[in-house]
Amino acid sequence: MEENKLPPQNEDSPSLDTIPDPPPVAEDEVPRPCTTCGHGAVMSEAASRGETMYPSFVYAVGRIEPRMPSLGVEKEFAQATGRAETADLTDRQALHTVLAQPQNRYLTRQLCYVVTIQGLDTYLLRPRDPGDLPQLVEALHEAPRSTDLHVIIGLRGPLASPDYCNGLMLPLVAFEQIYTFSPTTFIESLPKPENIGEEQFRETAVELFERVIQIADNAGSSDEHRAVNYLAVRYPSIYAKCAEAHAAGATLTAIETRPSRLSGVSRVLDVIFSFTDRRTDVTEKFFVRVNIDEMFPHLITKLSPYYDR
Repeated sequence: MEENKLPPQNEDSPSLDTIPDPPPVAEDEVPRPCTTCGHGAVMSEAASRGETMYPSFVYAVGRIEPRMPSLGVEKEFAQATGRAETADLTDRQALHTVLAQPQNRYLTRQLCYVVTIQGLDTYLLRPRDPGDLPQLVEALHEAPRSTDLHVIIGLRGPLASPDYCNGLMLPLVAFEQIYTFSPTTFIESLPKPENIGEEQFRETAVELFERVIQIADNAGSSDEHRAVNYLAVRYPSIYAKCAEAHAAGATLTAIETRPSRLSGVSRVLDVIFSFTDRRTDVTEKFFVRVNIDEMFPHLITKLSPYYDR
């Protein structure tokens, strides 16, 4: 397994840059681009009635788990596993070994893939392009440990039908990109400020990362959570600032999001980090502007002091 599948991080450029079709679903389950609508609009059943809808993007940090949609698929998978060489392999490794074999691609299409966030089943995942299904299988292989995480970027649709995944009715997400990483190696890859000790910085980074992904109801579908999740995995400066605050005797007391005054045609959020001095109780704020208008959020301004108006 490669230790970190996230693209290289730097402050100046933080943004992310044939097999048969998967099991058919209703045409309106996953929104499709509308060629006659304005930028960002999607075509759905509502749109066919003359209503304009806009896509619900997802930028979630969770874990992808394969599930058996029916007893028949489970039995078929067991037979395929019995024919494969799986000695000395963990269950996760054996699963990937079976799915990676060309003759078993039909099983890849039959499984359903559940995104769990903080231990809760949150989404059902499918590729936006059927040709990306191998990327989903590879993501399972690259995250063998229960602590490994996936960043899922895509388009959220309606609830899946009861027969899609053995009665599991969750929102469908058509993914555009998946990144796999270990939180430990991710923290180790963050650039350390020169004036902060190694151990102190890593401990601060772990605490901030866990705090972000444990924000209540952070399913990565609201604009606020998409912006915060993007910063957590793509903008290391927030970790450096938090470590500097701790070194100065301050604590991170809040992470807020507010619509930016620069919002106009595009949607821009100010993500505000509040640090309160433990001795004087004086609060100092810093913020980052993030554009969340498209599927892939991107930075507008770097971390700067924030002043309430």
